[in-house]
Amino acid sequence: MATEPAPPMTITDLTVGGMTCAACVRRVEKKLAKLDSVSATVNLATGRARVSHPAHVRPAELVTAVEQAGYTAALPEPPRKKPERQDRGDEPEDARQERERLLITALLAVPVLVLSMVPAWQFRNWQWLCFVLSAPVAVWSAWPFHIRAARGLRHSTATMDTLVSLGVVASFGWSAYALFLGGAGEPGMTMPFSLLPEASDGMAHVYLEAAVGVPLFVLAGRFLEARARHGTGAALRSLAHLAAKEVSIREGDAERLVAIDELTVGQVFVVRPGERVATDGEVVEGNSAVDLSLVTGESDPVEVGSGSAVVGGAVNAGGLLLVRAAAVGADTQLARITRLVTEAQAGKAKAQRLADAVAGVFVPVVLSLAVTVLGFWLGAGADAQAAVTACVAVLVVACPCALGLATPTALMAATGRGAQLGVLVKGPQALEGLQHLDAVVLDKTGTLTSGHMSVARVTAVPGGLGRDEVLRLAGAVEQGSEHPLGRAIVSYANRAQSGTRLPAVSDFAATAGKGVQGRVEGRLVEVVAPDCELPADLADALPVAEAAAHTPVLVRIDGAAEALIEVGDVLRPGSYRAVDRLRRLGVRPVLATGDREASARAVAAALGIDEVHARCTPEDKADLVRELREQGYRVAVVGDGVNDAAALAGADLGIAMGGGTDAAIGAADVTLVRGDIEALADAVRLARRTLGTIRANLLWAFGYNVVTVPLAMVGLLNPMVAAAAMSVSSVLVVGNSLRLRAWQPAPARQRTLTTTGSDAR
Repeated sequence: MATEPAPPMTITDLTVGGMTCAACVRRVEKKLAKLDSVSATVNLATGRARVSHPAHVRPAELVTAVEQAGYTAALPEPPRKKPERQDRGDEPEDARQERERLLITALLAVPVLVLSMVPAWQFRNWQWLCFVLSAPVAVWSAWPFHIRAARGLRHSTATMDTLVSLGVVASFGWSAYALFLGGAGEPGMTMPFSLLPEASDGMAHVYLEAAVGVPLFVLAGRFLEARARHGTGAALRSLAHLAAKEVSIREGDAERLVAIDELTVGQVFVVRPGERVATDGEVVEGNSAVDLSLVTGESDPVEVGSGSAVVGGAVNAGGLLLVRAAAVGADTQLARITRLVTEAQAGKAKAQRLADAVAGVFVPVVLSLAVTVLGFWLGAGADAQAAVTACVAVLVVACPCALGLATPTALMAATGRGAQLGVLVKGPQALEGLQHLDAVVLDKTGTLTSGHMSVARVTAVPGGLGRDEVLRLAGAVEQGSEHPLGRAIVSYANRAQSGTRLPAVSDFAATAGKGVQGRVEGRLVEVVAPDCELPADLADALPVAEAAAHTPVLVRIDGAAEALIEVGDVLRPGSYRAVDRLRRLGVRPVLATGDREASARAVAAALGIDEVHARCTPEDKADLVRELREQGYRVAVVGDGVNDAAALAGADLGIAMGGGTDAAIGAADVTLVRGDIEALADAVRLARRTLGTIRANLLWAFGYNVVTVPLAMVGLLNPMVAAAAMSVSSVLVVGNSLRLRAWQPAPARQRTLTTTGSDAR
């Protein structure tokens, strides 16, 4: 009996508020998963939940489910112009309030800490001043922790806030007991300070330094953590800032300035020197160089002219351009890049899922341990003060925050850095696939080669007119041709002329299958197939051209053979380095192309690729991928066309060239935005560095608790020191992730190498 097809799923993003640790993440995910056929991935670092649900589950039900878990939730707002405050980059209101809370807490807590830690400064009735200063810290400063702990209690759940709240209440409550009932309030009382808990000497000690230290250090840690997390998303924000706010539309001879939202496809807009291109389009007038470094990671400016495609966000570094809009809003390349990066940050690595599962039971286990420690110490006849101190230390030192931040902060930093370098990944699964990659199937046309006809080599007859003059005349006569070979020769000749216009042609004639001819400056110029007897130098060059799979054309001037021009689909700059670097990384390169055998063998020989598959259909490529996987290889496919989409989807990892078709990009897990195959090696190295960072983060997060919780249980941690250590652990995890923002794709020496002979092959 045929099974019913699964219902189509809808993806909804929610903004979730009130989460403070990995236990919160686990709680929200479990609550959403209780809805029919709903699954969710929650990101602590971004405060967002990506929810997959059937159409009959309305977004409002998702919001209600999150709220029932004790957190706030909101659907994304429709696109609209941002308030001026945010455009100016002013501090958000909630961040300002947190900063003010931290400053006031520090002003109240520091005197208490100093007096408690320096017995020589303990004047008469110092303990009562400390009590007065500590009360607002324990109540007002720690109020967010108390509120979230109470909310969790109402929903039968415990989080990091529960531990902090209980630690503060226990410390302050014990100190109040000691002052009012335990004899610590006597005038002239002094108390020594020790990093290790001590039994009382007949008079209960106050632990006001712990009561103020816990909120102070936790607030400070979360403030620094938030600042660092803000840094991990800097690259994504920089992409958003590339979008133009206004654009000058050309209407006839007039111009008018409008908001970017009013621009429509087909309208012509003006891009002056120094301005950003407002949206994707085609140049209709003007010549300039555009800087794409902030969009694709490509450092060298690209020359554009009439008919050239330009990308929104690129900077016009030269002359005035008139551009016809080809895409607007969410359809632009910049918008797609931003969307891909945002989606990538919603995923989780396998290790993070394990960490979240641990965090889901972590807080209840810690609470149980704290009660057990208190009972054990009291049952063993220990001093009540030492028992309470050990119990509070266990509550405070436990830190599931670092577990929740280990993956998302590293992923945010890495995906943002990758976007800056022209490498887009769809999520942690793609990073894991890149890390374990050991075979890559490479397409030829448009991947290893430029994808369009170019002049590969010009061989001139010694003692003749010379290479430059022959090119000038050949380019002039080919101006009348629409053939791809002719356009390639004209383009090459124009570049060789350094801005000087090619001369005019008269008496132009084209013969199908033969070539073209015309008169240029009184000379008869013929650009034809080399089907006649050639001079020795040109005859020697002919088999070389054919071996390289180039198309040779002969240039005759007034009947005399002067040069042989080889036209073909030339290798991309850096293709040789890319294949060599992949091989050094332990990745086996395989060439699979629909082109003829001679072309495929020539490219493979030039790049040092041993395994070649020519004249491959889309089905053949998909079969090749399946065979390699059956042999035990973890296979990636790199392609840029519709014919590559099936192989891309069937591979362990699909990689699309940024200039390729939407079908290829849609089927791919990784997109090389700048269209440079060398970026693939950069992507592999970035993936390995990122996953190494995630593992280091998780190792620290787990190791920290494995070491500190037992120390707190046996009474070797002061609660104040425990609070500081707990806060530092989260900051260290985020700080380690931030290092990915400075990751470089290759050593500086290698990046500055000029193209060598091996690249020119």
